[in-house]
Amino acid sequence: MIEQAQNILNISIIWLQEDGIHVFSILLITWLISKVLHVLVSKAVRRLVPGDSFHLPSEEEKRENTLISIIQGFLSIFIWVAAFVYILYKFGVPIAPLVTGAGIVGVALGFGSQSLVRDIIAGIFIIAENQFRIGDVVDLGGYTGTVEGMTLRVTRLRQLDGTIHFVPNGEIKIASNKSKDYSMVDLKVHVGYNTEIDFLEQVINDVGLTLSLDENFKDHIIEPPQFLRIDDLSDYSVTVRILGKVYPKHQFLVAGELRKRLKQAFEKNNIDIPYPTRIVHNITDEVPKKVLKRKVTKKK
Repeated sequence: MIEQAQNILNISIIWLQEDGIHVFSILLITWLISKVLHVLVSKAVRRLVPGDSFHLPSEEEKRENTLISIIQGFLSIFIWVAAFVYILYKFGVPIAPLVTGAGIVGVALGFGSQSLVRDIIAGIFIIAENQFRIGDVVDLGGYTGTVEGMTLRVTRLRQLDGTIHFVPNGEIKIASNKSKDYSMVDLKVHVGYNTEIDFLEQVINDVGLTLSLDENFKDHIIEPPQFLRIDDLSDYSVTVRILGKVYPKHQFLVAGELRKRLKQAFEKNNIDIPYPTRIVHNITDEVPKKVLKRKVTKKK
């Protein structure tokens, strides 16, 4: 038993001295090449992407980060697979049958992997057409959230509540980007029919202008929110539409603060915010009492 353990130890030492160092060297070189390529890809993409095609530097950065992530991921897979095949070759494993077998398996799997090919092709078009980037807020097939990562096959989407969705690119029929170039604050407010519209317009515009000049919000707003039009005349209220342009992904913050300030301004200026009411009539108060009394007759 001791002799067998000694033999195994000796064989392991010999392997480490001969082949082990070689394998370690291959892995180390592959890791170094991968890191160098990551740096080169990053610099090349940031140099080649035209900056004048974007409204904001942040838009250009999101586009660059998306391309860098996808290219780096593809190159990493290619390099490590090549290193693995080379290690097998150094150990004497015949590569030709392996490649041939992989080709046969690939053809066999090709009939059942049409969805995979569709996902990759769709991913290529998403990147080429710049439909959305890492960091954008998008709506993909009913799921709304921030794009945390992308590959040619799948898009990783994080909802506001923390839920993360992995959406295959081939399943994306309509991609709604809520943060490309700029975003809009689109708000509807209901007021009473007794409200003077010209005065209401002035109050809304003053609130929007004051908000755009605030130190905490002026860097988020491109155009101050302002009165746009009367959008509807409902049974109990007049619906007014307010519109403003803000920088990407800031529409939720600005809209929340705008609602707060509008409510305060409406209360200050006695502008009613109506709500549906129900009037209940008590029939006993309206019908004469003599009608409700039963007539009692005595039998003779």
